[in-house]
Parts: sequence; structure tokens; C-alpha cells
Amino acid sequence: MKKKKVGILGGTFDPPHVGHLIMAQEALEQCNLDKIWFMPSASPPHKKIDGVSSGNARVKMVEKMIEKVEEFELSLIEFEREGPSFTVDTMKEMKMRHPDFEFFFIIGGDSVAALHTWERIEELIEIVTFIGIERPGHEFKNPYLDSIIAIETPLIGISSTMLRERFRQKKNTKYYVTEAVKDYIEVNRLYDEG
Repeated sequence: MKKKKVGILGGTFDPPHVGHLIMAQEALEQCNLDKIWFMPSASPPHKKIDGVSSGNARVKMVEKMIEKVEEFELSLIEFEREGPSFTVDTMKEMKMRHPDFEFFFIIGGDSVAALHTWERIEELIEIVTFIGIERPGHEFKNPYLDSIIAIETPLIGISSTMLRERFRQKKNTKYYVTEAVKDYIEVNRLYDEG
């Protein structure tokens, strides 16, 4: 029986934006994956910590962003576990829950460069295959290159930090996030001052 191939795209998603969608779609197509699971990192719900929106708000935004894409799903595994959310522990739990799935972990070029610093990386590369998003014209330099599938995507110069500031300053955010995410942010005044 053919294993289901699932790509995991983790992140804070504060807010999730079109760059995340493009990265996920490119990984899905270039690596022949069956699904992409968006996995927001955990924090206590209904509470802001270190300037990051509540877990509940970030989950709602991801739900709204992917609601019309059949291949995209939401994983709340990091919210179901207690303690620090090390990727290796999360992926071990995922593998235990879905032993017939093959998991791929999607990361940006900056994360590829720092992969050797990840908690128990030797154990993690036995559980997942990494998909590294390469910037056009740049090659990865990393001791774990054999465990990374490099794909290229168009360079999208959008960051969640930049978007929070744009919302705060009431600048244009149209097309940077989906309309549903934009509406959620504005209705809930998520990034308003104070």
C-alpha cells in the first residue's frame, strides 16, 4: 500500500499570508505530496505572550486562509501536547498517530542554515524528510544536505512582522493575506495599537 505523503508547514502564523500559501502549494506540487498540514506553534490560548497573538486567533486565521483548499489541512498537535514544542517530539507523536504516513517538514532557507542547532536533529532526520525552500540562485550549505529536498519558489518578500506593522499603521494589506484573514484581523482589531 502506498504511503500517504504529508508535508508539514509549521510556524507562528501571526498572521498567515500568501507567502505561506505559495510555499505550501509549491512543496505540494514539486514533491508530489498528498496533503499539506499547517501546524501553528503552541502558546496558551486567549493570551498574548511576547507580542504574539493568542493561539486561538492564530488558529482561526489559518483555518480561514486554507478553508477553500482541499489539499490543505490544519494540525493542532502542538496545542494538544504539554511542555516545550520541540519539532522532534511533535514529529514522533505524529508518526505514532499515523504510522502509515510519510512526513516531510517544510522549512525556509534560513532554517536550513540553522538545522544543526535544532533539538535532537539526528533523531529528527530519521523521522522526516526536510523540504528546504531555496532562494533562486542560492545553494544550501548544511551538514544534513542528504536529508533535504531542495525546491525553488518565487521570492515573495512578505513577512508576518511586516504585515503586523502594515495593519498597525493602516497601510494597504490587500492581496498580502486572503480576504477572510484580512476581515478577521480587522474585525478583531488584532494588530491595533494598545
